[in-house]
Amino acid sequence: MADGGTRRRRAFIGSFTAEGGPGVVTAAVAGDGGALTVLSRTDGVRDPSYLALSPDGGTLYAVSETAEGAAAVYRVKGETVELAGSPVRVGGSGPTHLSLVDGHLLTANYGSGSVSAVPVRADGRLAHSPSDVLQHTGSGPHERRQRGPHVHQVQQDPSGAWVVSVDLGTDSVRVCTLTHGKLLPHREIALRPGSGPRHLAFHPDGVHGYVVNELTPTVTVCRWDAAAGSLRPLAETPVLPDAPAGDAHPSGIVVAPDGRFVWIATRGEDVLSLFAVEEGGDRLRLVAAVSCGGHWPRALALHDGFLYVANERSGDVTWFALDPETGLPVRAGAVRIPAASCVVFG
Repeated sequence: MADGGTRRRRAFIGSFTAEGGPGVVTAAVAGDGGALTVLSRTDGVRDPSYLALSPDGGTLYAVSETAEGAAAVYRVKGETVELAGSPVRVGGSGPTHLSLVDGHLLTANYGSGSVSAVPVRADGRLAHSPSDVLQHTGSGPHERRQRGPHVHQVQQDPSGAWVVSVDLGTDSVRVCTLTHGKLLPHREIALRPGSGPRHLAFHPDGVHGYVVNELTPTVTVCRWDAAAGSLRPLAETPVLPDAPAGDAHPSGIVVAPDGRFVWIATRGEDVLSLFAVEEGGDRLRLVAAVSCGGHWPRALALHDGFLYVANERSGDVTWFALDPETGLPVRAGAVRIPAASCVVFG
């Protein structure tokens, strides 16, 4: 991965193979303008929709968002990634998100409404089966989307003491611990019925969290108490300046490294919403909404002053330069990636 003695930056892009996606794509990242150039494609896993990179950058993990539910391991080899063994079943269906926590790969299983913990071996490979699967229970008022639990995201909190999962089907955020491979429930925090929480992004201050809601185009501002392992909702704010004309399903959310801005993508309306963080993190103020540069923006990523959007249905990844003073995204380019769903950098 060296170029002139320095490590070349890479982007890894997940996609839905069932929708014509190429699998996992490796791309070079230009040092001056943030442009992506496709280097290789690897299609050995079905629907690798969400990715996570090991801290040393040498191993890439992917969910296989299928009814069977699996996770895969890739070795990063210069301009490509190579599948390291067969995918491992995670004990839940339709995993949509994953994260590395305390020697385990955690998956959020949307279809079955559960969280799985799969041990990661010393060489980066996965154990053959999960050490635990925590099944969520409950439902919500949305007749079609909330008949049961649907876990959409799982991650470690900023303190490193807790595992936090977001459940669209039960309108709640759950907090647990990961202890000797077991997921032990601690607390469930209820959000507004019918809101459909999808993803939670923590503020760099470690005491605020912002939950983007898929079933209503809003974001919920919360305070996070790491000592108590508790999330307290403060306010719910629309992500669009006007009532949506049709479909409006928020998806990705990212917070600026300096904590001054939040960006949220909304599918259907196909916009990026820019928020200013105010009142010490307790308030988000909608500043602007601009085109996402494609159709059906599924995920967002920040890297070196650029905002990257995986536009699933138009089949591209679009990048935006971010004004350092205002946070306003300005379209800078795009690369063709059919059924793009996720972008990570290493």
